[in-house]
Amino acid sequence: MLYRRAGIFHTSYADDRRLFPIPFERWAMLALLAIALAAPFMFSSLALTSYIRPWLIWSAAVLGLNLVLGWAGQFHFGYAAIMGIGAYASVHAARHGVPWEIAVVLGGLMATAVGVVFAFAALRVKGLYLALSTLAMQFVMDWVISHVPAISGGVAATLQAPPMRLLGQVVKSEAGTYYVVLAWTVAVTLFMLNLRRSALGRALVAVREKDYAAAVIGVQAFRYKLVAFAASAFIGGVSGSMLIYGFYHAVTAEQFAVNVSIEVLAMVIVGGLGSIIGSFFGTAFILLLPGQMNAFIAWAARSIGLDVGVEALAHIPYMVYGATIILVLLLEPMGLGKLYGNVRNYLMVWPFGYVRK
Repeated sequence: MLYRRAGIFHTSYADDRRLFPIPFERWAMLALLAIALAAPFMFSSLALTSYIRPWLIWSAAVLGLNLVLGWAGQFHFGYAAIMGIGAYASVHAARHGVPWEIAVVLGGLMATAVGVVFAFAALRVKGLYLALSTLAMQFVMDWVISHVPAISGGVAATLQAPPMRLLGQVVKSEAGTYYVVLAWTVAVTLFMLNLRRSALGRALVAVREKDYAAAVIGVQAFRYKLVAFAASAFIGGVSGSMLIYGFYHAVTAEQFAVNVSIEVLAMVIVGGLGSIIGSFFGTAFILLLPGQMNAFIAWAARSIGLDVGVEALAHIPYMVYGATIILVLLLEPMGLGKLYGNVRNYLMVWPFGYVRK
């Protein structure tokens, strides 16, 4: 079978700690990378710009939120504000002549600074109180961005983003923009894969499980929580910049409002807390499925000759979509990533009977 471990011998610690110890998974990752590199030549311009590119950007952002929520176990209801800070900071820096690459990094650093400042106050509380504190940060940053003309230009203003420049050259083609976005998503994914098997990752998991027990074994819980918030904020800030340069091409306050924080949180939960592949699944489920479901229901109604009103046609997909989310969470509360893990574990030991226990 595909996931067999037969014939795999770990003769060193390096072999045992490989990212993909099973040969099938290594070949699958290489195949996915080849498809990703060939995507501009395989898919239409509409699919590339409207589906694949935003999916990659939001997946990187979801991985950043999963770092603080899934690995460190800290609630964060203000992630859209973090992304907005990075987006506005990078756009202003680029408009003032800063090279694009440095502007994006500055956006991430600005998001990190603001996120850490709020984390110092928020991490004095836990659980629902922490969630409420981060939600308050979201509302504060929404107000500041909207009502400070130096940042957003006004309450209803739209700030045009300068063109993306890589090494001084303007990236005009859709394929070029796609490859920049792909490089960022791959970098974040590799960081998260290596974090899982590092001392920092193990410390974050210890803090997530029980911070008092972690302190007993020498893990400074408050320090590692700050590190988680800082790293997550940097990823969110750069992802917010990528979202503007790679998809929207203009920035407004509504793009990073509180409803966006709820959507990103839903992507993490549906995909699975602490799951890397689940972050991609959850993003696709929340971001892409509603539109596809809307088109499918409209096509099905036409196919059977059912006369469905415009209002009903607008609300039925969301009803089915919500029911689908509930069904997925009832089937596997740990999300889509755990579903994939269940199938993988089943194939590893099939056909032996103890797999059903």
